[in-house]
This record gives sequence, C-alpha cells and structure tokens, in this order.
Amino acid sequence: MSSPAERYAAARRRAAQASAFPALDEFARDLGFDLDDFQREACEALERGSGVLVCAPTGAGKTVVGEFAVHLALRGRPGKPAAADGGEGPTTRRKCFYTTPIKALSNQKYHDLVDRYGAEQVGLLTGDNAINGDAPVVVMTTEVLRNMLYAGSATLEGLAYVVMDEVHYLADRFRGGVWEEVIIHLPASVTLVSLSATVSNAEEFADWLVTVRGETAVVVSEHRPVPLWQHMLVGKRMFDLFHDADAARKHDVHPELLRYTRDTMRRLELGEGRGPGFGRRGPRWRGPMRPDIVDRLDREGLLPAILFIFSRAGCDAAVQQCLAAGLRLTSPEERAEIRRVVESRVTAIPGEDLSVLGYWEWLDGLERGLAAHHAGMLPAFKEVVEELFVRGLVKAVFATETLALGINMPARCVVLERLVKFNGEAHVDLTPGEYTQLTGRAGRRGIDVEGHAVVVWSPETDPRHVAGLASTRTYPLRSSFRPSYNMAVNLVGTVGAEPARALLESSFAQFQADRSVVGLARQVQRNTETTEAYGVEAACHHGDFDEYFALRVAIADRERAIARQGQTQRKAAAVASLERLRVGDVIRVPSGRRAGLAVVLDPATGGFGEPRPLVLTQDRWAGRVSPGDFTTPAEVLTRIRVPKHFNHRSPAARRDLAAAVSGTGLDRHGGRRGGRSRQAVGEDHRLSQLRAELRGHPCHGCPEREEHARWAERRRRLERDTEELRQRVAGRTGSLARTFDRIVALLTARGYLSADGEVTDAGRMLGRIWTEADLLVAECLRRKVWDGLSPAELAAAVSVVVFEARRDVDERASLPRGAVADAVDETLKLWSDIEADEASRGLAVTREPDLGFAWPIYRWARGEALAKVLASGHQIDGEMPAGDFVRWARQVVDLLGQLADSGGASAELRSTARQAIAAVNRGVLAYHAAA
Repeated sequence: MSSPAERYAAARRRAAQASAFPALDEFARDLGFDLDDFQREACEALERGSGVLVCAPTGAGKTVVGEFAVHLALRGRPGKPAAADGGEGPTTRRKCFYTTPIKALSNQKYHDLVDRYGAEQVGLLTGDNAINGDAPVVVMTTEVLRNMLYAGSATLEGLAYVVMDEVHYLADRFRGGVWEEVIIHLPASVTLVSLSATVSNAEEFADWLVTVRGETAVVVSEHRPVPLWQHMLVGKRMFDLFHDADAARKHDVHPELLRYTRDTMRRLELGEGRGPGFGRRGPRWRGPMRPDIVDRLDREGLLPAILFIFSRAGCDAAVQQCLAAGLRLTSPEERAEIRRVVESRVTAIPGEDLSVLGYWEWLDGLERGLAAHHAGMLPAFKEVVEELFVRGLVKAVFATETLALGINMPARCVVLERLVKFNGEAHVDLTPGEYTQLTGRAGRRGIDVEGHAVVVWSPETDPRHVAGLASTRTYPLRSSFRPSYNMAVNLVGTVGAEPARALLESSFAQFQADRSVVGLARQVQRNTETTEAYGVEAACHHGDFDEYFALRVAIADRERAIARQGQTQRKAAAVASLERLRVGDVIRVPSGRRAGLAVVLDPATGGFGEPRPLVLTQDRWAGRVSPGDFTTPAEVLTRIRVPKHFNHRSPAARRDLAAAVSGTGLDRHGGRRGGRSRQAVGEDHRLSQLRAELRGHPCHGCPEREEHARWAERRRRLERDTEELRQRVAGRTGSLARTFDRIVALLTARGYLSADGEVTDAGRMLGRIWTEADLLVAECLRRKVWDGLSPAELAAAVSVVVFEARRDVDERASLPRGAVADAVDETLKLWSDIEADEASRGLAVTREPDLGFAWPIYRWARGEALAKVLASGHQIDGEMPAGDFVRWARQVVDLLGQLADSGGASAELRSTARQAIAAVNRGVLAYHAAA
C-alpha cells in the first residue's frame, strides 16, 4: 500500500489535472474505467484546442478520444438563451460530426452514442438512412461529409469537431481520396480528430496534417491492452512462436518449434510415414482438419475464435465440414436463444427466398455455434452472425479478411489457415500490416486476460517468416488520392481553377511524392557515378566498344521484332479461322490443357474483341477457347450434329456429345504439331547486314570481348534504370496539378467548363454525380441514352456503369433484347469515345462498362423470384452469391437515386428512376433498406 504522503501527492496531482482540464475530468467520471496514458494525452491536447492524430492497435480504445470530442461539442451548448447583443456567448451551438468508412460502423457508433447521450442529441446520415440530421452530434459515412462540403450544406453551420475514425482508410485504392478531400476542405475553424490503426509513418502523416490543418498533436501507442500470444499448430502439436517477450523483440523463433518443423520436413522429403498424410506418388502434407482445429481450441478454452480462410467457398466448406464431423459447441439454452434471435431478424424475408439462400443449413450451423462470414453472404445473415458472435452464442466463425475491416468483433483466439491470399489479380503473401490487423482481433478487453493468434503450419510456411510478420510494425500509410472529374468541377465551382490547383498541391499524395523525390534524386546521382565506372571496365584497346555493343543490341532487337511479327501473323490466322467456325464443327485444339478434339457449341461471332467459341472436348470439358490456344489455324475436320437445346452444364449431355466426338475416329493429336514458320530468322536482309558489320568490327577479335560485353550490358541496364528514375522524379514533381490540368482541358472540350473556367449547367450536373464512372453517367444523361426505358430496363442499363465482376470472364455477358441492348450499345460507344479522349491526354481511363449484372437486376426489377435472378448472374463458378447481388443492387439503387434528383435528367427519366428504385427495393433488398 502507498503511504499517506504518496496518497496525498496523488490527490494533489488529480486535483491539478481536474483544474487544468475540467471537461476531461467531467468526461472521465462517467466512463466507469481509468483512462490509459495515451487516451489522457490525446484528450488533453484536444481540450487545449489542438487537433490530434491517435495511432493505436485494434481494441486499444482510441474511440474514447473521438467520444471526448463529442462531449466537448455538447458541453459548449448548455441550453441557455443567446447573448442579448447577438454575439457568441456561452450558448454558441457547437456540433461534432463522427465519420466512419462503412455504414455498418456508422450504425454501430450511432447506437453507442444514442445509448450515452439520448436520441434527441444524436443523428445518423448514411446512403441508406437519414435520422435527426440537424442534431448536434451526427454520425455519417465520410462520403456524406464530402458531399456536404461541396454542396455548402447549411448543416455545416456551427461545426466545431470532426472525428475521422479509421483514417488509415485514406490508403484505400478505391475510396481513400475522399478522406483527403474532407481534410483539405474542412473550414479552418473545425478541430480534426484522426483515429488510425498503428502505422509506421505516423510522424509523416502528422507533418502533413500540420501543413493543412494547423497544430496537430501526435499520440502513438504500441501497447495492446490485452497481451497477444503467438502460436503455430504443426499437425496435432501446438507450439509457442516465441519463448518469451525478449525473444519476440529479437524475432527469435522458439527452438523447439524450429527443431520439430525441420524434422517434419525431413520426414516428408524422405517419404517416411506414408499414410493418410502422404499421397501415393510421394510425400504430401495434410494439415489438421478444420473440425479438429475447432475441437482443439474448444478443449483448450480458446473459443470464441475467428478462423481466417481467404476464400468464400472455403469458409462455407469449413462450416459444412464441422457439421459433418458432428461438432456442437452450444448448450440447449444457447440454441434456443440463437433460434429466437434469428427468427426475429429474418421475418421480413419471404419464405421462398430463405430456402434459396440456404437458410436452414445456415441456421443449423448457428445453432451448433458455427458460422461463415464473407461478402458473398446476405447482409442480413452477416449482421446476425456478428450479433451472435459478440454475444458469445456463436463460438467459431470462418471468415475472409473483410471481417478485419468491419465492425467490432473481438475474439479470444484468431487462427490463420494460410499466409497467402488472392488479391483479385494474383495470390500474394500477407503483409506485416495485414497480419497485425487480422491477429489484432484476438483478446477482448475487459473479458480476456490474453489473446491468442495461431498460424497453421504447412511445408510452405517458415516459422521465421511468421516471426517476422508478428514482430514487424511496418504498415506505412500511402495516399491513394487522385483528381476525378466530379472533384474537378466541384473544386473549380467552389474556389476557382487556380486555387483548386493549389489545393491539390496540398494533398497528402503530393506531400509524399515531393518527399520521395529527394531520395530518388540521390539514387540518380549514385547510378550516374556507377555508370561511369562500368564504362571504364568496358573500354577495349582494339576500337570503340560502345559502337560494337550497339551492333549486338541492334541484332538482338531485330531478332525479337521478327519473332513478334511471326507471332502476330500466326495469331491473325488463328483469329480468322475461329471466326469461320459454326455449330457442330469438329476441330483439334493443338496445345494447352484442353488439347485434343472438340466440337463447337457456340461460335460467339459478332461480339466484342477476339472470337472465343464455346466448345466441348472429348474429355467432357465445356468452355471457351481463345486464339491463344491455337499455334496454327483451327481446321474443321468433320461435322457432327449438336442437339438444338444442348445444355453444356448437364453432365449427361456432355457425356453423350463427347462420345459422339470420340466416335468420329479422328486422331486426338493429329500427325503434326503446331510449329514455327519455316522462314529462318537469318533470312532477313537487315539482320544479315548487321551481322556482317559486327564480324567486321575491330573489337570482334578481342580475346576479352565477352568480359567487355558483360560490363557494357551492366552499364546499359543501369542507364535504363536511371532514366526511369529521372522520369519518376519529373513525374512526381507537381504530378497532381498536371493531372488536374489535363482533366480541366478535357472537361472544357466537352462543355462541362467554359473557356474562362466557369462551371456550365452540364458541369453542375456532373458535380452531383458520385460514382467511379461519373463522366460516363453525365454523358449518358446529356445524350438521353436512358430516356424512354421502363423501370426494369433503366435498372439494367445503369447497372453496366457500376458493376464490376470479381474476376475477368472471357465471354461477353448477354443482355435483354430491345431497348436495354440498344441503351447499353450507346453507353459502350460513349465509353469508347471517352476512353480515346483520356488516352490521348495521358489520363487514367474510365473502366469499361461491365454487362454481368444486367440480367439479374432486370429480372429482379420485373418481380421475378430470387432463385431465377441469382441463376442468371454471369459468373464463372455458378450462380451469383446473394451478398454480391444485394451489394450491387444497392449500388444500382444509389445511382438511380442520383438520377431521380439530377437537374440534368428529363422529368420522364427522373420519374422512371423513382419507379425503378421502388421495383428493386423488395424482398431481401426491402429488408436491407428498412434495416
């Protein structure tokens, strides 16, 4: 126990703090827990009138600082009448806006603040909801605040504080620019509270905040309130990743773990222990089964747990595997409560839709304490999973990494099945930042004494690599800001062209670019010095070796050009032969995985791009082939009859037709293979001339010729790299302003801005379109492409500018015939025109319209059943997931809402857009709109 003197001194300190920071003292008394040092430091800076940037790990409690800003705003309006002289007295109305990156977080924060301050004091503004928007405290998505700033909304009057929760979202490739727009455009009188995950360049971000917002205190905390223990699961054995905290700091892996994994690898390589873990062709590692992992966690008291599997199908399969294994993690009382919660949440969803959505299998998993969580699920189902998990009723959730970015769902344990994920383009390793974000879910403050992160070992997983991920705090914040057409007209309309240019120069993106130029310039200087040294090594006393080396380079370039020309000719011949194919033609695919005989099911002629006929091979594979599969032109060997309504998705139909292909008696591979053209590379006249010059050069006879050539090649590569660096230096200096100038020039040429820099009526319309393809939408409105359509047709037509398939599909999606197809064709022509204009000006091109959602939204807006709608999605792997359908339908509704309010749309189109919204907002969409 402390002495009376120490207690007296502590009381004096507390009294001094209360006197210096009365608002914080008042706020802290109602919290029910003591503030951590970093929370107190940030709140004190805020009460002093400074802006603040708080960087702390997930679950550390940084939102307390945001809530203190709310308290300060409400404390400034005690409710007495205004001063008689009309001046600002103690009754000045002050507001606080609390912004979040996603609607789910906004909804959660709204309910938290309502519970604390009452519904009359707190409002909510998202794309779906508008509740009490004039309240002194309003929770909103960041886009809503950005739109308010551009529109000069009266709601901004009296705004004193803006809390930007999850401000590290400004690194998001698609939406990050919105955060910078808000930070730059907020009035100088507004105090900014930025809450971020732990980033390694917090000081750099704070330096930028100081330049654009004034005084900003930086408070960084690496401390996790709940300690995190790292483990690896190797087969059936669990190991600590580190022996102790000191080993963790040094990245020293536990010796016993290293020894065991090395022994396991040695046994695998020797092929010992062949059995369930080994294939017949050699050793093959099979890690622990998912049900066994969950059962192990349950026995060791590590539930509730989140098991990250970077695949939607993998998450669903994991739940099914656990059900098949007979896992049950809940008591009878918990099962009854789960069923009660679920039934109360899904009452608005029609019964026939529930069966399509796999409701009963989902409910069976929930009642056993198991669930999946991914973007392909119906939002209503995801919300139920989140609620049940937070309440401790669901014990194990198999999730994709999107959960790490979602609402507050802490667990006692987090399991990572793999350290590789698909990023939409390729399989890539997890970064230290992503690893930290995923494992940061482990450990519930106030519930768990410690959190646990488990990585499942496989032969590809090196424990030392895991130790590096677990110990590294490298998560730099990188700006993704770039000017858009909508931003350009709004900036020019608000402040004028030249001031707008200056505002862009003050962005974090330009701040980072300017700083990086210094390092690049130093590298250019070092490279130049090294190039000169290489030149000395490459010198030859027989003659000018630079001249001789230039001849060698010219010969190599000429040989490559001739090879490319041959490839181009072969591809053109293959394209022409595929365009001539008809249904029933039997051809031979010469190479690749599908090599062999195939029959044409659909020639797919007259579409966009290369011909990609749909074929069935004699191995029963049905799919589209491309010119790249043909090293020689496709030759029709014979013809067979294809049934009129042949369904290539039917295994029986594929089997029968493949038998007919084999029954032709044709040789599967033919007598010859596709090969190169007989024309030898050496027959080219220019190439012969260059080779003659090479042989006649004095340096050709030098005994050290190849040594000189190696130094010359190093110098050439370094010169090329140095030139790229110089271009990067030139490109980064003032890069955003140059991009802005090009955008302004394009908008002026198209009539959105006048020659003297004024915003035209068309520009004002563009300034109220908030979508990635803003200019394309504006052009469609100006050309009246969507006029005269029915509500369902309009929904289908506008879907092509918002939808983006998760993966590229080779074939072009079909469209409803008639008015929809005509409107989409016009849209594609406008896009092609815009793309050419952008490319000629050196601008990033607008994404090509994607037709893959037209049929589902068309059928849904016409009132067809959900099962039929999902089956009509243009997917590679079957029907469209319900969660994807709801997400894209909501984006279509959002754009339709913008059309309904657009001053540039005709009265007829505005009316049709409103009817289309009503047609789409039914069933599963009506539930979400109501929620």
